[in-house]
Amino acid sequence: MPADELPDGAQASDQQGSEERPEARLEQAVRVAEQALIEFEIAVETFRVEVENFSRLHHQKLGPMYARLDELDARIAEARAARTGDPEDLRRAQEARAAVLPMPGVDELFHEWIDGDGLSAEAAAMLTDRPVQPPKRVRPSEEARKLYRELARKAHPDLAREEDERRRREEFITRVNAAYARGDEALLRELSAEWEAGPVPVAERLSESEELYARLEWLAERKDMLSGLARELEESAIGAMLRMAPEDPDQLLEEIAEQLLAQVSQREAELAELVQ
Repeated sequence: MPADELPDGAQASDQQGSEERPEARLEQAVRVAEQALIEFEIAVETFRVEVENFSRLHHQKLGPMYARLDELDARIAEARAARTGDPEDLRRAQEARAAVLPMPGVDELFHEWIDGDGLSAEAAAMLTDRPVQPPKRVRPSEEARKLYRELARKAHPDLAREEDERRRREEFITRVNAAYARGDEALLRELSAEWEAGPVPVAERLSESEELYARLEWLAERKDMLSGLARELEESAIGAMLRMAPEDPDQLLEEIAEQLLAQVSQREAELAELVQ
């Protein structure tokens, strides 16, 4: 039937269906941008936790070796300067000694080494024949990562439009981030159950065009900020190391430790020749 022969009601319905609210496409753009930002934040936070945990392991396992190398370099430079008396060698010796980290104070030296019952297990092991416990591996499990991503997608503060709801979500996500950083899978499950039992989010009201544009601008600014953070993490020394061995960073630490041990042995032999 030709359009001009349709009943008046049918023609009006057809016209309404073809007409779209001016804000509809803008609202859709905001929803897409919100979800994209949340996924990006999840990726950045996941990588930040990996960098932080790997940095801790790197410091615990390799820090003493780096310190030993610095000390040996200073002693070699000082022994060479004492032998030659050359002003340039003396300058190099002073620079090498200045590069050695200062000796920590007593409180700093024994930080986390003494508990309520005296020496901690790790410190006591250093004074006996018992092996020292290796640094704790705190990389979150795959299940912990899955729980974290699900919670972040559901409870992210960027999904809130009301200020009270935003504050509630921010407080909750802070707890989620802390549990994920510790790799606490059990706590993440508890938080997931807590969120599911929480108050039902208030239905979003329609926004004015100006508010939607402001929302898009805020989302774009936050994405730029997160892009900068992600770039800093990727360009950091620890981030670069993680990218070298994303599947097995622990093995990378072992390889670096072997290289450092070889350098320590080389420096010790060089120093022994100079002080003969």
